Parts: sequence; C-alpha cells; structure tokens
Amino acid sequence: MIAVESSQLQLIDKVVHISRVAKVVKGGRRFSFSAIVVVGDGNGRVGSSLGKANEVPEAIRKGMESAKRAMVDVPIINTTIPHEVLGQFGASSVVLKPASPGTGVIAGGAVRAIMEAAGINNILTKCIGSRNPHNVVKATLEGLRKLRSAEQVSKVRGRNIMEE
Repeated sequence: MIAVESSQLQLIDKVVHISRVAKVVKGGRRFSFSAIVVVGDGNGRVGSSLGKANEVPEAIRKGMESAKRAMVDVPIINTTIPHEVLGQFGASSVVLKPASPGTGVIAGGAVRAIMEAAGINNILTKCIGSRNPHNVVKATLEGLRKLRSAEQVSKVRGRNIMEE
C-alpha cells in the first residue's frame, strides 16, 4: 500500500495487475506494460484506470493520474455498504453484501484492493463468471456506483426517512 500526498488529500493507491504485452514488428517483438491501478481516499471515494507505457513505473503513474480523475463516491454506513448489490461487466459479476462489524474484507485480489482503497472495512463479496482482473474491477465499481444510502433514496422520493 502506497500513500501519496496530493494537495492535503491522502490517497491510497494499489496496483491490481501488471501485464507485459508484445507487439510483433519486423525486427522481432516490442514489449510494453499495462497496469490496472486503483486509487481511493479511504473515506468513500475510489477510482480505477489502466495505464500503458514502455516501463512499469511509468504505466503505474499514468494509471494513477487517470484513476484520480475517474473517482466515484461510495456511501459507507458503519464501515460497510448500505445494501446488497450486484455489479456486472462483460462476463464478470461481483456480488457485494454488507457485513457486521468485525467481519473484515472477505474478497479476492482485485475486489479487495478496491474495498480497501474506498475505506470499506466489513464486506462479503463473491466473483461469479470470469475472473479477468480488468472486468472484475469494472464490475465492482459498477456495483459501488449502484449503491444508494437511505438519505439519497428518501430525497429522490421526496419523503422523510422516518415516514418509510
């Protein structure tokens, strides 16, 4: 886990996956790298991106810069999520379930990185279908985008929380 100081904002960034890709040219193969990076503030904001470059550190840096711009807000209630949700992208599906305090983050590599960067400490997750890290990261973020807190739902309905 690397913490980066960026204009009084403490960001957590995690490298989920690094791929070495080859382009076949007349003289042989040209190698470059792509890195999936997750960035979060540990307080309900998280984003991910893919960085590509000829060197690994440069690919990670590019991914971090792009992920900072693609951050989304996640409602967190008592260190967990407000309700169960299913995120889907491509052939990957990720089920996210709220968990009681003390459960911890029950998640695989790609999903765990996102949850820790977002600041979610108690959650149960399950990856269904493809385990491709690109699609799992996007499916997890899709699920987190679908989350709504009780305040957000009552505001949309135009009712008081106590009425419901």
